[in-house]
Amino acid sequence: MFMAVGEHRFAITLTDSASARAFAALLPLTLEMSDLNHNEKFASLPQAQPTDASIPGTLHNGDLMLYGADTLVVFYLRFNSSYAYTRLGRVDDPAGLSQALGSRDVRVEFSND
Repeated sequence: MFMAVGEHRFAITLTDSASARAFAALLPLTLEMSDLNHNEKFASLPQAQPTDASIPGTLHNGDLMLYGADTLVVFYLRFNSSYAYTRLGRVDDPAGLSQALGSRDVRVEFSND
């Protein structure tokens, strides 16, 4: 699958899980994502997703996660966290992701092609 931010396009590899398959079934999907803590973007999904949350400890640039059952989160900086997330996937090559997302709210398009 792919994530587009303006003219920047990033390939994403989804995990093999019910959560990732349910997210993929929502595609194509355009979300207005808000910035949080200058390290992540988040947006509410149109419907709740299956969850299998765990505390990852360290989050990485490019992690695609589900917070709760209906909040999609894209991390663009590496940091430690004590919050629980369901892993959906990861940006294959996150070089340039933090610059593309920036510290502002941004429109992100997720698609299969």
